[in-house]
Amino acid sequence: MTSKTSGPRPGSRLRGVVLLATAGLLAAASMTFLETTAQAGTTRLSADCASGYVGLTFDDGPNPGNTNTLLAALRTAGVRATLFNTGQNAANNPGLVAAEANAGMWIANHSYTHPHMLTLSAAQMSSELSRTQSAIQNAGGGTPKLFRPPYGETNATLQSAASALGLRTLTWDVDSQDWNGASTAQIVQAASRLTNGQTILMHDQYATTIAAIPQIVTGLRNRGLCAGMISPATGRAVAPDGTGTPTTPPAGSCTATYTEGQKWTDRFNGQVSVAGTNAWTVTVTFRAPQKVIATWNAAVTWDGSGTVMTARPNGAGNTFGFTVQHGGDWTWPSLTCRAA
Repeated sequence: MTSKTSGPRPGSRLRGVVLLATAGLLAAASMTFLETTAQAGTTRLSADCASGYVGLTFDDGPNPGNTNTLLAALRTAGVRATLFNTGQNAANNPGLVAAEANAGMWIANHSYTHPHMLTLSAAQMSSELSRTQSAIQNAGGGTPKLFRPPYGETNATLQSAASALGLRTLTWDVDSQDWNGASTAQIVQAASRLTNGQTILMHDQYATTIAAIPQIVTGLRNRGLCAGMISPATGRAVAPDGTGTPTTPPAGSCTATYTEGQKWTDRFNGQVSVAGTNAWTVTVTFRAPQKVIATWNAAVTWDGSGTVMTARPNGAGNTFGFTVQHGGDWTWPSLTCRAA
């Protein structure tokens, strides 16, 4: 018969010591492997971003039924974005603002009611901005450092109101045209024009935009670009943690101001005044079915959609104009200006 004992068998303590030692070595080896992998990942990420960083931005949120879908798409793609919220939407949907912050997004100011800001008094401008700051803060979105004027319309008075609240005014470098009915493929194509430090304008509420996100991120990665944050100091995209040297914007700056002109039943005139430089390029974006039937005091070219006009000086000064056949849409065009 084989007797049973309660003590360990001979040699079992030694085997236990050997097993523990072996386990310790394996754990150390595993930790070394993980550390090496993490270091390799960091190196790989740096290599992936060799061409720099761009800012993915989305306006007009948060919106029930849209914002959560947008956040899910951004998380799945592994990127963070800057969300320019309107104050009234933030006040009406505080839980969505909190969701944006919890998802790691940067939350910025897009006015309270999305008006044409240049039609407001200085006091009204300040109210639009300060009420939005409060709405976002109260919802747990932090204190915005960036302000994007609705329609890209800005002037010195508005920029002064923004600066007084610690906000940097930012427009965009590339317009995705999602608001103008652009398809997913067209939005992806627009993003392909982004270069280091630049930002692209997109919106919270379009399914075509959300569907474009995976392709945009893949396209950026293939070009050595990564999605980053927008530096409040420079208005240019930098690494997501804010480190690194911000890219330098083009020399000089300019402001384009729109003034409403004469109106008729089927058309209206508009005038754009440029300040800050005599060498400028102004992009004027109209909304279909609007059609420009006349221009003056600028050399203009058009993109393939026929809704985006690029104007440059033609020797007639820094003010130019156009006549728009509105087709039932009286909306003012949006403007961006860069020194060139």
